Amino acid sequence: MITETLNLVTTKDGEQIAVWKVVNSIKNRPAFDDNVFDDSDFDVPAFENPNFDNRETGRSAIKAQNVLLTHGTFSDKKACLRIAGYLAKLGHHCYIMEWRDHGHSSAPKDKFNFETVATYDLDATFRYLFDELELDNLHCVTHSGGGVCLTMFLIQQLLPQNRSSQSTDYIDKLSSISMFACQAYGAVLDPKSYARILATKSFNRLFGYIPAKKLKLGTVNESYHTMVQWYDWNLNKDFKSSFIKQPVAEQKAIHQKAAQDENLDYRQHMPKITTPIYAISAKGDNFISPTRGCKLFFDDFSNPSNVFQEYSTANGHLSDYTHSRIMMSRDAAKEIWPTVAAWINKHAK
Repeated sequence: MITETLNLVTTKDGEQIAVWKVVNSIKNRPAFDDNVFDDSDFDVPAFENPNFDNRETGRSAIKAQNVLLTHGTFSDKKACLRIAGYLAKLGHHCYIMEWRDHGHSSAPKDKFNFETVATYDLDATFRYLFDELELDNLHCVTHSGGGVCLTMFLIQQLLPQNRSSQSTDYIDKLSSISMFACQAYGAVLDPKSYARILATKSFNRLFGYIPAKKLKLGTVNESYHTMVQWYDWNLNKDFKSSFIKQPVAEQKAIHQKAAQDENLDYRQHMPKITTPIYAISAKGDNFISPTRGCKLFFDDFSNPSNVFQEYSTANGHLSDYTHSRIMMSRDAAKEIWPTVAAWINKHAK
């Protein structure tokens, strides 16, 4: 039986972020307990995918690891709960972080965007996992914007102003990353997709929020302030910070020209993230994270040990997955979750 335990961690700007621990409990729990779910429908065999050179791996060879999962926009912990349960059944200790204003995290006093989640929510979560719980290993599994936020957070740890303080280089502490449907600046594939994103931005600005439930996008409505960063990244095809400045010297080293401080360009720093990355895209995701956009994001990490896989019927898979089904479906449980488990096992410490 899989059980969940809630812990609230405090960010540097005073918000309470929900971090759920998901474990395979040996204790019997009453059927009406809201913190227990039956995952029998997802009891699928591990390590079936031939794309991984992992011949010696089996259930008996699994080394228990710590896994942090986080969702993207319009979502909460439920987006990660099933795969977390699957990984917990394999013996891993899983933690799910919910963004501020999502799930059981606090409603923020101020407006926020993707970068706020990266700068404060993930920072508080990593400090909790490494400083309070003193974990000696960690793997990350993200969906959509969760991977974008993780990327920004890790890059922030590399900045001189953070390295000069007593902050921890979390990149060295991460064992692996698995990214489902993740991209930040590659959703514009042609004039039609550009117009679609621009129209969505205009609609969002006009009404103030995206009604996720009515549009069947998820469980959480997102404000224009939260989403505008994603619109602009894709429309401008860049990955610039909304509030972090990059020193002139850094800009000169990257661009060979700079007259004054510019906003940090996260894209230029992505190759510095050397953690092994397994990136997964969905053939049927034609708007939020199309395969070309995911591949563009993946390629900017520039690590030859990374692996990219598009899941589609043309590639011999069970489905042309959509943005949500790539992580949350029975087909994904059968053929994708085991590859994530294999990636974690391959990089276990």
